[in-house]
Amino acid sequence: MKRSPIPALSRLAVANRVSGIYLALVGGAMAVAALEPLFADSPDASLIWVWPALFTFPAFGFVAWLGEGSWGGEAPAWFFIGGIVLSALVQSLALGAVWQGLRGRRGNRGHLTAAN
Repeated sequence: MKRSPIPALSRLAVANRVSGIYLALVGGAMAVAALEPLFADSPDASLIWVWPALFTFPAFGFVAWLGEGSWGGEAPAWFFIGGIVLSALVQSLALGAVWQGLRGRRGNRGHLTAAN
């Protein structure tokens, strides 16, 4: 019976300590950016969205490039917010894979003996 890779990939993306911390950081930055216009009257309030984009860089760079090419600098907000979410999930998956690889390598070393 062939198993689907979806559960394993979702565990790598969200069900480990490193990915969880990263997603909480990006989610917090997005929450602050979404709430900022409610409390600030400055015209620079929209620049707060730079932080979630920076936290998801380099994957968000591809999204920005795609938005620039498709809409010529006038991409809708839903595209960039969705791109931040997708970029965060992709990078969380990469962080989870690296974390599992490092933990697996450490666990497979075994005990050193004089015969080794």
